[in-house]
Amino acid sequence: MQRIEHDHTRFRDIVRGRLRKDLSKYISNGELLGRVGRHSVSIPLPQLDLPHFHYGENQKEGVGQGEGGEGDEMGGGNAGEEEGRHVLEVEVSLEELAKILGEELGLPRIEPRGRREVRAAGGTYTGISKLGPESLRHARRTYKEALKRAILTGTYDPKHPVIVPAPEDRRYRSWKVKDLSVTSAVVIYMMDVSGSMGKEQKEIVRNQAFWMDAWLRSQYRSLEVRYIVHDAVAHAVDRETFFHLRESGGTKISSAYELGMQMISQEFPPEEWNIYVFHFSDGDNWSARDTERCISLLKDDYGVRVNLFGYGQVKSAYGSGQFKKDLDAAIPGEDWLVTSEIQDREGIVTSIKDFLGRGR
Repeated sequence: MQRIEHDHTRFRDIVRGRLRKDLSKYISNGELLGRVGRHSVSIPLPQLDLPHFHYGENQKEGVGQGEGGEGDEMGGGNAGEEEGRHVLEVEVSLEELAKILGEELGLPRIEPRGRREVRAAGGTYTGISKLGPESLRHARRTYKEALKRAILTGTYDPKHPVIVPAPEDRRYRSWKVKDLSVTSAVVIYMMDVSGSMGKEQKEIVRNQAFWMDAWLRSQYRSLEVRYIVHDAVAHAVDRETFFHLRESGGTKISSAYELGMQMISQEFPPEEWNIYVFHFSDGDNWSARDTERCISLLKDDYGVRVNLFGYGQVKSAYGSGQFKKDLDAAIPGEDWLVTSEIQDREGIVTSIKDFLGRGR
């Protein structure tokens, strides 16, 4: 290994160690969410010191000592007395971030259920094509085609068997497209956006959803994400609307559960998809009758279709927290249902472990 590669590996190890040490902080405060790219995250590490000059009198002798000479001035103005604070930002892939999350929280790998057939390129160059890059030219097949052409046209001389391939003789290795069985998953996020769910509660949901997405994407080749918001009525929305919508009014949780089941029935058959549903609320529902309707939907519909249904109850000043109590009493001990209470941002880590710690 060259020295530069060794130094780079050592630096990456230092970064991973710092990420592991401060992982709970990154999860709870959400400062990474504004630095997420398509495949990586820019992570600020203020604790890592960059190399820098130390200013002051140097007691050693050597070049550069003394009062100076012609030109004298090197940087004008008044200098401060305090040491500068440097924040080093490093790029970390989402895959690596998910790996660190899984290792630190002890998350088991997921055992997929549904699989679907898709048209995809195979794993080896098993096909032959007349077109392709020169780097994939198949020499033996090209020669064979040129030989066949020479024999058919009568230009082949056994005493002087010189074969010069023409452009039409060239053959290239190519992917053979075939049906592959791939594991695919869909995540449906539901959130109560009634008046009792404030900005802080929504930010907690946003932080937790980012980290759960990262882990699930590391487990599945294909991942779809859907979003549903509800107060007294449920709506399917995009990601931006989901995390920033401001609503008011009452809460009818069954409206979201009904819309989610409609979405699953129309788009995501369980035999082809691994289905995850996560609902976040402060625990208020408009009536006991509607809670009974929710429990019925969970038992009869979600329980036989989903890998996991997670209910996260985010504490708020206005929420009663009753809904989690009702779920725990009505559907105890089911592997597919997980309920979690999130008191504040510090509770996000525990909630992620609650939801993803079963490997479903």
